Amino acid sequence: MINFTSEFNTLNYIIKNSRRILLVPHSRPDGDAIGSVSALKEYLQSLEKTADIACFDPLPDYLKSIIPFEFEYPDHLDLKSYDAVIASDSVERGFDKIKPRLSKNQATVLIDHHPDITICGDVKIIDPKSSSACEIIYDYLEFNKVKITKNLATFLMIGLSSDTGNFQHSNTTVRVMEIASNLIKSGASLSKIINAGFANKKISTLKLWGKAFEKARINTKNNMIITVITQEDIAQCGASIEDIAEVSSILNTVPGTNFSLVLSQRDNKTIKGSLRSEEYKGTNVSDIAHQFGGGGHKLASGFEIKGKIVETGKGWKVV
Repeated sequence: MINFTSEFNTLNYIIKNSRRILLVPHSRPDGDAIGSVSALKEYLQSLEKTADIACFDPLPDYLKSIIPFEFEYPDHLDLKSYDAVIASDSVERGFDKIKPRLSKNQATVLIDHHPDITICGDVKIIDPKSSSACEIIYDYLEFNKVKITKNLATFLMIGLSSDTGNFQHSNTTVRVMEIASNLIKSGASLSKIINAGFANKKISTLKLWGKAFEKARINTKNNMIITVITQEDIAQCGASIEDIAEVSSILNTVPGTNFSLVLSQRDNKTIKGSLRSEEYKGTNVSDIAHQFGGGGHKLASGFEIKGKIVETGKGWKVV
């Protein structure tokens, strides 16, 4: 774990001298992005600070029963009215669009566990060895000897469980399990979180997964398992983009594969690629993502390219 004593102290100074603070997760927020900004909002409110969450996408339905906060569309907020801005988790997918609209006198803080962060901030708290942004925020709260309430524990557990695949991925370290144990002791219900985020699936989600699994193919040259999800697939199933998130992780469990790739059409001109692998498979998917202008961890990475997925008699192609 990186020693962030200096950065944590600077963040304390910024919070102490700020009345209004804006929190920014990444677009199409996942459990870690949601959990991290929710934990920060809960903490800041305990200090009697005003904290708003700005996101280009709404809070996903599956977490609305657990997260009591609203996600505000950035255009609906006076972004320059905040004294400080804290961007959490994969800050180059959301904060990059907000930062140019901020004023120079607003303090900016970046909290992330993804490598290859090129965007600038006044304070950068980035540790690629951490399992999640929530792990870093837990360390920050522990540094300040903050009592972990039931709400804080729940929000942090959402991020911790999300980015470790319910503690199945290789980033589930001894430290992660220690934190998870402490969060459960503080009142986090792991079963409730797993049921909301993973087990409680709508029929539309399952239908979309079925289409994705039916299309899956293995490339015997590199043992890659790949599938595609088109806009038509999503519409036919009555599903949403949120329902795509776990497909790459599930495909990665297929025996004899080195990594999984899911290509999903996000709009008429944008395709997102999601890559997953495991330590024992010996494939660094971050290297693959970099070839397409993306990035991430060696076992979980992604990229976006311009184009449209077209299905042919021989498979798929990008045009």
